[in-house]
Amino acid sequence: MSLAPSVNFDDLESALHWVSSAGPFENSAFISKETGQIYFTSITYDTDEELPEDIEDAASYLSVPHRNDLDLGRSLALNFVEGYAPEDLDTVQGYFHRRGAYGRFKDLMERRGALEKWYEYERQATKTALLVWANEHTLTVTYAAPPTEA
Repeated sequence: MSLAPSVNFDDLESALHWVSSAGPFENSAFISKETGQIYFTSITYDTDEELPEDIEDAASYLSVPHRNDLDLGRSLALNFVEGYAPEDLDTVQGYFHRRGAYGRFKDLMERRGALEKWYEYERQATKTALLVWANEHTLTVTYAAPPTEA
């Protein structure tokens, strides 16, 4: 029986942000099921990273999901508004029918004094979703030790 590979949470979160920072399928990140090493690829940017030849082999590598695959997109924003500013729900739903929805959403939250609450809500939801995803794929998540004082 082989041990589950371990991956640092900050590295996993960075991989999610990489995948989610571009359009669908433009940026990808893969985690070795053997070592836990994360590889970054892009069809748009040169990452200068040497990739294993079998990088897209699902038996050997996990493909890091896009934030939308973890329900961290539109539905998360709408859930936040339902809980923190239900009077703005129709307005925010309307934002998501056009480009630039997140910019308008964040502007509205700033005007309502709820932008920091949104960021914390999003951070917690991202952490929870990543931990659930990692658990479903038998990854052990580690955390960097806090720096020690001299």
